Amino acid sequence: MVRPIPAPIPVLDHVVINARDRLDEAAATYHRLGFSLTPRGHHTLGSVNNLAILGTDYLELLGVPPGADGRTDVLDWPAGLNGLVFKTLDSDGAFAALRDAGVPVLPPQAFSRPVELPGGLRDAAFRTVRLKREAAPAGRVFFCHHLTPELVWHDPWRRHPNGALGILRAVICAAEPAMLGGLFARMFGDEHVRQTAEGCRLHAGLASIDVMTPAALDAEFGADAPEAAGRDQFMAARTLRTLSLDRASRALRDGCVAATQDRRGIAVAAAAACGVALVFQE
Repeated sequence: MVRPIPAPIPVLDHVVINARDRLDEAAATYHRLGFSLTPRGHHTLGSVNNLAILGTDYLELLGVPPGADGRTDVLDWPAGLNGLVFKTLDSDGAFAALRDAGVPVLPPQAFSRPVELPGGLRDAAFRTVRLKREAAPAGRVFFCHHLTPELVWHDPWRRHPNGALGILRAVICAAEPAMLGGLFARMFGDEHVRQTAEGCRLHAGLASIDVMTPAALDAEFGADAPEAAGRDQFMAARTLRTLSLDRASRALRDGCVAATQDRRGIAVAAAAACGVALVFQE
């Protein structure tokens, strides 16, 4: 008897902030927010990025060079948080498991980017397994298989003035949270998805992915949340662990970034963080 391929284990690898063709501006914004960014990366696929490397995950500022007309998967999306990326150590196995579970998925895609390290120039290599766009209208959802993880989690890059250590939470706004909850259940299994008063939650390693209604987003984030701009689903916010709220507050003051401190931690409005609300917690 042929055994079914096990579903992937949900572990968050990174989130993507779409800068479209304004990556320089996005990088300057994240410097003001207190992040140390990697040097500009140039993918063989035509996109460019800067990363804020954290403990076991990272933030990716992704864009295309001004005037470029490739990477419509970047340019066709609004600016802001639009990528939710899970780890895999077996891109072929993840593709097969998702396909067999009825998840609309594309075959693995290989690419790389040069990385300048003290020992010289090396190629960071990846294979990704992407869900088809219609599967997740909230944004790009995919798996990343790091073939050279040591070229990404380079220790000097993981030290940030704001004390950021890792991603605790990503928030997706959806008029019908159960639709995304059902997708996550097909991807990973029912046991990884929990119903909440606001919608549903996917546990993804050290992080959680919360899907909530527009009313719940407004109740928690208010004016800090990004505009829906007519979208029924969109990625709205993320929470980061910091070594110290005092350290995060000082970094924001040094960057002249307005922030509020309340029961959530220290919050920065989406308008000041490239279209995604940002919260720091200890």
